[in-house]
Amino acid sequence: MKGQIWDTKPLEYWEKAKELRARWEKSGDRPDKVVGQGNTSFIVDWQQAFPAITVIEDNPRGSTIAAKNFKEARECRLASEIRGWGREICGYHGVFWGQQFLGRQPDGSPFAEREFVIPFPCVCDSHAKRGQQCRDFKPVPQWQNDMTMYLGELDERREAPMLDHRNYCLYKTINDLERIFGQKFDDEKMVEMIRAGKEIRKIRQEIFIYMTYKPAPLSVKELYSTYALGGLVKLPVQEALDFWRMVRDEVKWRAENKVAAVGTERYRWMEHHPPGYYFLKYYRYMEKYGAVCIGSQYTNFTFGALERKADGSIGARDVPDHPADMPIETREDELRYTTGADARALSSPTFKVDEYLRPYALNEFADVYGVDGALLSIWRSGVGCTLTRKEQARRLRKAGISVFHLEGNQGGDNTDYDEKRVIEQLDQWMESQGLRKFEE
Repeated sequence: MKGQIWDTKPLEYWEKAKELRARWEKSGDRPDKVVGQGNTSFIVDWQQAFPAITVIEDNPRGSTIAAKNFKEARECRLASEIRGWGREICGYHGVFWGQQFLGRQPDGSPFAEREFVIPFPCVCDSHAKRGQQCRDFKPVPQWQNDMTMYLGELDERREAPMLDHRNYCLYKTINDLERIFGQKFDDEKMVEMIRAGKEIRKIRQEIFIYMTYKPAPLSVKELYSTYALGGLVKLPVQEALDFWRMVRDEVKWRAENKVAAVGTERYRWMEHHPPGYYFLKYYRYMEKYGAVCIGSQYTNFTFGALERKADGSIGARDVPDHPADMPIETREDELRYTTGADARALSSPTFKVDEYLRPYALNEFADVYGVDGALLSIWRSGVGCTLTRKEQARRLRKAGISVFHLEGNQGGDNTDYDEKRVIEQLDQWMESQGLRKFEE
């Protein structure tokens, strides 16, 4: 089938991205480090202000194993299942906990035992269970920060105590870590990271504005490979800034010169959450139809939320009451900036908050990025990853967006995943859109 053919070109920043990621993968193996486990926005930045402390997040490790080592992932999940964790648990956790039970890492080296745990205080999924399993395996300190949230209009009577509580949880965690492990929290380093984080967020928003161009300069494959660099994947401050400037400059050039991620782009689709990391090849398969995945809430909304303005233009989402320009001079200032200014969590929009407080978030996404279709997974595990999915599908279809539901287990668990059936379903979806593979 004929169609517009765009120029393509390998990404120049790709080798640097792989280098940074590989270095981080080994960062928790240093014997002089106090190793903790967690995955929380509260500790993404401030753990770097503890020079001798590192926190290893289970999500990126679990997804990496699922994507790269099928045999290891299966053995890890089995080790979790025989200890009572069923398939309703998040796939990432089943894989990551299995490493702990087996006592090894994918390269065969000993599993780095955790000395503390700080679970993600998320409002859904099994995030709180992360800490329970790690703590039960070995008696270690656990800090469970609370996610304060409410619906509706701003209520100043509720705001102050809820925000005070959020900041108290984080303040207590840092003070306890200092006392228990004899480590000094570097407040100056934290201020430096906050300032760098502001600039990185602005850079990422520029990148996502270029993602609205046609043809798209990047696809979701590139986004998933890099979006964690400088965030969950910790980097020195200046190195993170330099990397994202490099990415921004290259994406800008590609967008302005119509250098495409998919040279045959003619159909744009989106996801809502991460994919099944055990079957990433379906992105390449969809490209045979000229279909490019433009991103997901997980990538685009978490790190570069855009919206359509009243005049029809597209720009960074306006967020009320965000303390972007607040003076940061004390530790309390640092924590208040980190936790935000609005207990409803509107000051730091994420894909989770979008689903609870902004029920038309996916429609907004489809409008901003000009998508034609949406793949919304229905996972049997990770309940929060499926919450409101059918309602979202109805709203998208009403707006003229084709929706395809993909069934399976959450992104780290392929136990019930039928790859042949998925390919057949993708063929049916594309053919229902009037598309055939280019080679046919």
